[in-house]
Amino acid sequence: MKTQKILYKGGEGELIEKKSRFIATTRPVETEEEALAFLAEMKKKYWDATHNCSAFVIGDRQQIQRCSDDGEPQGTAGRPMLDVLLGEDIHNMAVVVTRYFGGTLLGTGGLVRAYSKSVQIGLEASEVIEKRSGFLLKMAADYNGIGKIQYILGKKGIPTIASEYGADVVLEVLVPEEEEQGLKEEITEGTSGRTVYQEEKAVLYALLSDGTPLIEEL
Repeated sequence: MKTQKILYKGGEGELIEKKSRFIATTRPVETEEEALAFLAEMKKKYWDATHNCSAFVIGDRQQIQRCSDDGEPQGTAGRPMLDVLLGEDIHNMAVVVTRYFGGTLLGTGGLVRAYSKSVQIGLEASEVIEKRSGFLLKMAADYNGIGKIQYILGKKGIPTIASEYGADVVLEVLVPEEEEQGLKEEITEGTSGRTVYQEEKAVLYALLSDGTPLIEEL
């Protein structure tokens, strides 16, 4: 796996269409059981709603895909919702769109558009992150070389996770898998071979919106 988009934090968004109220709620899920439990929770919360339509995708290859129209005309709710998730290439998430009927029929096309847009609004209220294959790379360099290393890291947008200043400077950085070899070669050349690579771990990682790293060792 090079990259994979997942839902990190769920959210809620709302759409009003011809007096019908659509509430989109998103939730990270790891299993089908979690997704079904989330759906049951939403149906209990919005027990008085006209419909609670749903869709979810689970697995590294989105192996599990399910959707439900929950009483809406076939193909006007669940499938369009699922198509949004697949189109965004998001993994391990579920969404429920709750509808309170406003008295005006939307028609087939109107329903498809309303449910699709509701999911997009729900995603905008959520936090989606991109997990990447990479390496946690620990390196040591003297004080003459550290400026050059920091310049190279900044140019490539590679985040520094930890730094330690002693006799030498020790940095721990997150490197995308496809950039690891090139980065090491450029740093080695830039510091005239004085950089020592102390440790290298294969990881899956993501950066939150505030820059906080999430790291999972492989």
